[in-house]
Amino acid sequence: MSENTELHLPVLLRVPEAARMLGVGRSLTYELIAAGDLEAIHVGSVIRVPVDAVHAYVDRRRSTEPAVRGAR
Repeated sequence: MSENTELHLPVLLRVPEAARMLGVGRSLTYELIAAGDLEAIHVGSVIRVPVDAVHAYVDRRRSTEPAVRGAR
């Protein structure tokens, strides 16, 4: 792909976008940020969540939480 046609994915997400990636609500996402469980940065006066921080959060949870077997 040439540089002009290359798909550019966002590096930073708005909180609702991060919440959708995690499959949780916006309020819980803000709680995770406030608790220091999900990395976020301030860009001016807004909060953004790095995409790799979402992946890192999931990786940490997967390594510390017991696997969930089929729900019934």
